[in-house]
Amino acid sequence: MKIDITTGLIKNSNLCISPNRDQRPQDTDIDLIVIHSISLPPGQYGGDAIEQFFQNKLDRDQHPYFAEIHEMQVSSHVLIKRDGEIVQFVPFHERAWHAGQSDYCGRKHCNDFSIGIELEGTDTDKFEEIQYARLSQLIAALKTAYPAITENITGHSDIAPGRKKDPGTGFDWERLQLKK
Repeated sequence: MKIDITTGLIKNSNLCISPNRDQRPQDTDIDLIVIHSISLPPGQYGGDAIEQFFQNKLDRDQHPYFAEIHEMQVSSHVLIKRDGEIVQFVPFHERAWHAGQSDYCGRKHCNDFSIGIELEGTDTDKFEEIQYARLSQLIAALKTAYPAITENITGHSDIAPGRKKDPGTGFDWERLQLKK
């Protein structure tokens, strides 16, 4: 897996650009990866509801939960689906809107300096082996493209404690094999 640092895109990946992005503050190093989990509707896998959500195209009438969230404007840089498919929503050099109110090691506004990676899943279900493999490959590519990341990899629950639970108890941090 390779990342074009000029475009901020993963080469040969599925691209589904989200309008929910903007420029990072000037002279900001990208030095953090935040791992999330998402499923839409909650606990259901497959379909294109996550893509619709990150593009502000979620049909509120398709599911009762969608009526609650369809006006939210959020995004992530990347989604790794249950089958290992990778979908990119925001170029890495741009700011995705994934972390919300957050703090990492005393630094607030994690969206400014982080890359958000969503795994299709819940905060209690186990993730698929292929998701761990793709995540490991992506992290290795990100560390090559953005060397300031080093070992700064955390969960959404760690930067927004009490507010967020993902990636959750179903995520096995030890199975995440990082290739340095």
